[in-house]
Amino acid sequence: MRFLVAFLFSLFSLVAAAQTIPAPALAANAWVLVDHSTGQVLAANDPDMRIEPASLTKLMTAYLTFSALKSGSITPEQPVNVSEKAWRQEGSRMFIEPNKPVTVQELIRGVIVQSGNDACVALSELMAGSEEAFAALMNREAKRLGMTNTNFTNSTGLPDPALYTTANDLALLASAIIRDFPEYFELYSMKEYTYNNIKQPNRNRLLWMDGTVDGMKTGHTSAAGYCLVSTALRGPRRLISVVLGASSDTVRAQESLKLLNFGFQFFDTVKLYSADQALSQFRVWKGQENEVAAGFTSDFVLSLPKGQADKVEATLESMQPVLAPLQKGQEIGTLKLSVDGKVLGEYPVVALQDVPVAGFFGRFWDALVLWIKSL
Repeated sequence: MRFLVAFLFSLFSLVAAAQTIPAPALAANAWVLVDHSTGQVLAANDPDMRIEPASLTKLMTAYLTFSALKSGSITPEQPVNVSEKAWRQEGSRMFIEPNKPVTVQELIRGVIVQSGNDACVALSELMAGSEEAFAALMNREAKRLGMTNTNFTNSTGLPDPALYTTANDLALLASAIIRDFPEYFELYSMKEYTYNNIKQPNRNRLLWMDGTVDGMKTGHTSAAGYCLVSTALRGPRRLISVVLGASSDTVRAQESLKLLNFGFQFFDTVKLYSADQALSQFRVWKGQENEVAAGFTSDFVLSLPKGQADKVEATLESMQPVLAPLQKGQEIGTLKLSVDGKVLGEYPVVALQDVPVAGFFGRFWDALVLWIKSL
């Protein structure tokens, strides 16, 4: 038997918004706009279409580098040997040279700001011994992050028939960098970097066009077209846009800004419940307590359209029977949000406190009651 608690409250209706707020049409092959704090998609066009990622591949190269720094397996000041393979890389480079000292932190800036293929190969060889072995690490990490339509074959994004990803997967990766490595994310806002007496600008034009944009990465090949993953922070809200297959550098910047402006103009990120706020009390069996508070251990927020208040039904269901022992954070139910019978989403609710197991007689009595209820 499931315990139900239903209540109504006024929210902005996502369903109504989808019908009344058309997303902008962009001059690109595929795109997606995501609210970073909620993970919700606010607008999209062919977000699961497989495309060649070009230099957007370097987002994963950077992610693995940040992870290695965080674990201590490499250090920022660590000198890196430059192989002939790294030195001879084609395309964009930071111009590292064999027998000339370069550090991990210099290579990271070469990857992020200068989009250096040579820097990517040098880092991949440092962390995995070879670029081929590093590509295997990239794919393992992509799988862990939920990038189900991605396959990496190199650290640079140079064309390869087996190298592909999607707008949705790139949004996941960008969000993971912002979430997992805030101490390194700020590097994506650097407008220029100089190495070997060669100053190169960041190719992300939005850093100059909009002061709220603070990252992330451009990409371009003849097959991929002009691509841009960008993110902006306005007040407490951060949005991530992915625009793929534009016709020029100018167009990818303009269309990305158009998409970001749409999200900030027509949506709000609304906190529905505070962390550790009890939504209800659930019956607990065989525990030292007969009830446990159910809710969320972090603030529960959703992206909802502006100016379209509607009645949304929230149904809280417990996973009966809820049996002790319980630990704080253990899933014990589901919050379902719907409007006009159409589900907006289902979200797990958890125990907000520990509930130890009861003594022998308490467990025996509850077991007897549950047996009688089951008849």
